[in-house]
Amino acid sequence: MDVDLRDLELLDTVAATGTLTAAAELLFVSQPALSQRLTRLEGRLGTQLFDRQGRGLVPNAAGQRMLLAARQVRAEIDSATRDLREMRDGRDRRVRLAVQCSTTFQWLPPVIQGFRARCPGAEVRIESLPADTLITALLEDRLDVALITKPDPQMDRLQLTALFDDEMVAVVPADHPWAALPHLTARDFDDAHLVLYDLYDPNRVPSTPLPIPHGARPARITTMPVITDLLIEMVAGGQGATVLPRWVASPYVGSHGLALIRVGVEPTIRTWYCATRPGVRPALVEALAAELTRQLLR
Repeated sequence: MDVDLRDLELLDTVAATGTLTAAAELLFVSQPALSQRLTRLEGRLGTQLFDRQGRGLVPNAAGQRMLLAARQVRAEIDSATRDLREMRDGRDRRVRLAVQCSTTFQWLPPVIQGFRARCPGAEVRIESLPADTLITALLEDRLDVALITKPDPQMDRLQLTALFDDEMVAVVPADHPWAALPHLTARDFDDAHLVLYDLYDPNRVPSTPLPIPHGARPARITTMPVITDLLIEMVAGGQGATVLPRWVASPYVGSHGLALIRVGVEPTIRTWYCATRPGVRPALVEALAAELTRQLLR
């Protein structure tokens, strides 16, 4: 698709002003030239983007879709331009943080408070990235700090600080039959309905092993976006069971009437790490990593 930033600017301006004449004035071009540019763009896309209503132009369904993309792209370009200007001028005060396998952030406010005490005026930006891309994002400088736990061949390329061990547990309503068991075996999962993060979608390539005992054969698996509150509400509503890290699930036990049960005869333990790129860390990255370690190390 042959679309450039000037095309996106055209779409946004015509939609905002409602006429080619007004848009041309804002873009400092003639109305006939702008009309020709719009006609060529629609020709390349193979569809009209605006419908004429009286003397004005209104985006149709195709135009609305392109307009959404145009505004997102332009906003991201503007944001990137501001970031680069701050980096150039030595005023970049952001640290980008992401967490693997969790959208539960009850632990985050004390971390940010401590970080800001160390670095007044600095900002922690929470990045939303797929859990299996965090290590790559760190290595490609799209992320500064990550909390990770899943083993990965590239982990030895990072600077890692072990923070704490955590246990994977089954989460069910307090009156569920599993709640009376000391632990779950593979057979307990037979015929169960599991509600899991979509990173466990069996159609993903490569697929992530299910967080249940080897040989278990659940009757049904429903995968959802990585939104912990959504999984918890589904479980509390009797729509299935899930498996989560204990530190993620524990805050919901009292408020949602849940029970946490060990998965397997022996606890399923994972270690969480604070991960950064190797080498000398910038001051803000060092400060956030230090505060995460202070707050979460145990």
